[in-house]
Amino acid sequence: MFSAPSNILRIAIMEIIISDTRDLKPEDVIELYRANRWSAADKPVELYNALINSHALFSAWDGNRLVGIGNAISDGYLVVYYPHLLIHPDYQGKGIGQMIMQKMQARYRHFHMQMLTADSKATGFYKKAGFTRAGHTQPMWIYKGDEH
Repeated sequence: MFSAPSNILRIAIMEIIISDTRDLKPEDVIELYRANRWSAADKPVELYNALINSHALFSAWDGNRLVGIGNAISDGYLVVYYPHLLIHPDYQGKGIGQMIMQKMQARYRHFHMQMLTADSKATGFYKKAGFTRAGHTQPMWIYKGDEH
């Protein structure tokens, strides 16, 4: 049996699986949202139902651990809106968000309009995915959250 010297750096290889399963545990979803400090976690039943009933839902898994999620709301033909894309803070910056966005854009690439609202710290990420500012439009909302 080989025994590595103690001064050798051991690197864990991470295998992230992107899935379109709707078989999510509510507690896993809430943990992911709380880790990102998203106020939607304060409405766990509504959040879970919204995600499960989305037009599209993609999740990222490291083994049995939910480490990312993204969803789409759509009319199914012309317009799609991407309301949520979040990655667990321990896994951010590793390309997982890009993998989820690629899955969503592959499904909706032929749509006339793909829309989202990006927080200022996420605009660079979405620009890399091909999104641009929507003309002279200005996002507006009635919002009960507090993270923006």
